[in-house]
Amino acid sequence: MPLAAPRPIAVVIDRHDDAIHTHTALAAHHPPSGRITLHPGPGTTSETGLAHDLLVALGKPPLLPGRFPGGRQPAWEAAAAWMTALPITRLTVLRAHRLTARRTMRLLQLHALTGIHLTLVCHRPHLPAALHQALRTADYALTADFEAARRHYYGMPITEPPPADEPAGPADEPAGPADEPAGPADRWLTLPALDRLVSYDSPSPCAAPCTPPPIVFRHRPPPAPLTAHIAQQVAHRLHAATAHPRLAAAVAAALTTGASLQQPATARPGDYDDAAATLALHDRARYTDGCAAYPVPPWAGVFLRAAACFARLVSSEEQELLAAPGDRGHLLRVAETARLRPPQPPAARRKGPVGRVEWDWRERQEAERYEATPASRVRTSRR
Repeated sequence: MPLAAPRPIAVVIDRHDDAIHTHTALAAHHPPSGRITLHPGPGTTSETGLAHDLLVALGKPPLLPGRFPGGRQPAWEAAAAWMTALPITRLTVLRAHRLTARRTMRLLQLHALTGIHLTLVCHRPHLPAALHQALRTADYALTADFEAARRHYYGMPITEPPPADEPAGPADEPAGPADEPAGPADRWLTLPALDRLVSYDSPSPCAAPCTPPPIVFRHRPPPAPLTAHIAQQVAHRLHAATAHPRLAAAVAAALTTGASLQQPATARPGDYDDAAATLALHDRARYTDGCAAYPVPPWAGVFLRAAACFARLVSSEEQELLAAPGDRGHLLRVAETARLRPPQPPAARRKGPVGRVEWDWRERQEAERYEATPASRVRTSRR
């Protein structure tokens, strides 16, 4: 089912393969303004390869980690999810005369699904047979005028990209608490909200319809909210770390709820309410604070929207919204790729080699405190 009403497709005829068309289309590429320009890699004809090129244009790694039914990566579904969530409103595809009919059909399906303004640039005097065949049932318009083409690349009114952001200033390490600055992308951000990510509290999803109340933290402290600057750094790193919407959204959910991986795994697509900006997590056995709706800050909403769209495209409403417990290894690698980690033990108390993130440090601390408690006090506390 289309997520938005599709617009007519624009087909630009660049009769003489003038460099000004290519340069202008590439200059229009600016994802923060909702515009991407896709320059398909030469020598590839597969549909998946084109989807990977599209993910790269979106600023993502081209591959999705994990196993998928039939061995097929849902790369097109991931691209559609990110384009919808970011949101991307314009897609310009260069060298469209080289596209096979099947690759063109994939782009037309993406256009119908997302409602983007799709521009295909044919660097030939006439449409090749494959492109003409694919467009037979599409609503499209041809133009050979450069100024008209430029309006398609940029939109109306033509909006030039804003100046690049100033580079981030120096940062101290760690940068976890809400009042500490974030640093360059190669520096770790130490975030206390990730302390419980690998905890095993084993909640299960609710079988019957469940409308949880707003969260009231009774058995654990609420995660400290991130400052605007740190949230921006976290979002930027997560976007660049993975193309998998579920994995990115699971890390964002952990940072905003302070929950372990097991509890976000209880969420289903209907548990994210974009209008109310809440995420419902389930805990029937009350391992922590029971079923509850957690507020979702704007920076994390992008990832939850992408995950919800991805879930609609690849599975039924009965499947997970976020990463499942079996995705733990992939999830931790995404967090480490983004240079996000929980507080680490002092050097003298490390169990692993230097440089390896110890995700279970908080669990070990609690276990050591429990083992150090006199037996008489343990028996008394159980009465």
